[in-house]
Amino acid sequence: MVYLGMAMMVSMAKPSFLRAEQPLPHDLSAGTSPSSRRRDLVFIVNPRGANGRTGREWKKLLPYLRFRLGSDCNINESLTSGPSHAIDITREAIREGADAVVAVGGDGTLHEVVNGFFWGGKPVSKHDSKVPHTTALGLIPLGTGSDFARTFGWSNDPVDAIERLVKGSRSRIDVGVITKEGGDLHYFINVADIHLSAKAGYHASKYKRFGNLCYVIGALQAFFGHHNHDLKIRVNNGEWELYPQVTALCIGNAQFFGGGMRITPNAHPSSGNFEVVTLQDFKWYDFILKLHRLYNGTHLSVNNVLSRSAFSIEVEEVVGTNSIFVQSDGEHLGFLPRKFSILPAVISMIS
Repeated sequence: MVYLGMAMMVSMAKPSFLRAEQPLPHDLSAGTSPSSRRRDLVFIVNPRGANGRTGREWKKLLPYLRFRLGSDCNINESLTSGPSHAIDITREAIREGADAVVAVGGDGTLHEVVNGFFWGGKPVSKHDSKVPHTTALGLIPLGTGSDFARTFGWSNDPVDAIERLVKGSRSRIDVGVITKEGGDLHYFINVADIHLSAKAGYHASKYKRFGNLCYVIGALQAFFGHHNHDLKIRVNNGEWELYPQVTALCIGNAQFFGGGMRITPNAHPSSGNFEVVTLQDFKWYDFILKLHRLYNGTHLSVNNVLSRSAFSIEVEEVVGTNSIFVQSDGEHLGFLPRKFSILPAVISMIS
């Protein structure tokens, strides 16, 4: 592969738009008419992802990307410099009228890009009525975890991801929003979870240098000192219910988390609902004996596992300890209480 070296753009170009957004051509490789304007695609890359592997693989991938898309698209590259930078880049790209923002990396980068699609409680595009357009979300999985892609059956091969961009098909997908009284809104595209699994994710984030082994290390660390807790849950704005001895509660917009665990096997980002899976009164040996079922998605028939569909769910502690972890898409958010709601078909995704 030819490295592009200093010719690579480090900061995002700011395109100027004269027309309203149009759908991407069905197949960009087929060419466009002379009158069609070039599409602006913004690629947001975390170069330090997966211990720097994301940045190295991205450099190798760029020549093929330009070969497949460069004749019809402006390829704008933006490298993130730290936490939340991808959120800011995404918001600016949408305001500038980009046709697509493509997350390059793992689920953490995708999570930030998705949060960048929103500002002030609504989609960024809704803030500017003068330039009606729809910026699509794209994904090139290159990070430690690529759990969201698994729901669609997408491989981790970045060449396959580029071919999806070439084809340009779009579909509307749901996004979850998490609220806390007096707190900021937070969005997620994959899985949000509570208690043991969230604590495991919190610890796993400190060991990403070990690749997918970080999830095993995080789980082992989370088990030390773990206690199941009684929780109060309200589904779809109904009555509050008591869930005793909850080990973990997972709210799935998609199916996989934790490096390939199919925790919410009936969830899909176009369904308009979450799948909510609750594990109750699990002991450490239950996870050892049933781990294979958690990974292949057959755990819903196991005792003390409950699955239900919901468009909103509120979760609180019965006895306030302020110690029940909450995370979404592998990102630590703090502690209960929280409310989780679905935003149906709110983002257009290149699929």
